[in-house]
Amino acid sequence: MKNNSIVLLNTLKSRFEKHPQRHLNIDWSDVEARLNKQPQKLAILQAMEDTGGEPDVIGRDQSTGEFLFVDCSPESPKGRRSVCYDPEALASRKEHKPKHSAIGMAAEMGIDLLTEEQYYHLQTLDTFDAKTSSWIQTPENIRNLGGALFCDYRFDTVFTYHNGAESYYAARGFRGMIKV
Repeated sequence: MKNNSIVLLNTLKSRFEKHPQRHLNIDWSDVEARLNKQPQKLAILQAMEDTGGEPDVIGRDQSTGEFLFVDCSPESPKGRRSVCYDPEALASRKEHKPKHSAIGMAAEMGIDLLTEEQYYHLQTLDTFDAKTSSWIQTPENIRNLGGALFCDYRFDTVFTYHNGAESYYAARGFRGMIKV
């Protein structure tokens, strides 16, 4: 195993142990065994880590048994902010284009944006996005009309909002998920 992989595994293990409320009834040894069999997933987790996502296990997929790694940084990952929603929105901007889009960057990284349901579940495990916000998967009917959805946590409440898909803000990024 390469040194980078060992460092990443140690980082993930430390985070896993620091936040047991995120993954009740899951043993790190089971997670690590699965990660060691899937080096391509370690590369994706490294990209999540490199962009400030602080990925951690938040549960298991009930149908496949896969572990669910989600960005658990307190605020929207710093390396994924100031992005519009998707490549179509990016292409539609004539001036002051952001460098990327949430959907495009997530696809390059190999992760999926959280759904609204996943985002709300994440907020039951800890407090996230108290100062920032995160794009979430947007239903096709909303996106077809030029909109996109994002969420945040304010006033002890999780909120879902809408914006034009081409908009971008320094405090808005996205959170992703990968199954291992």
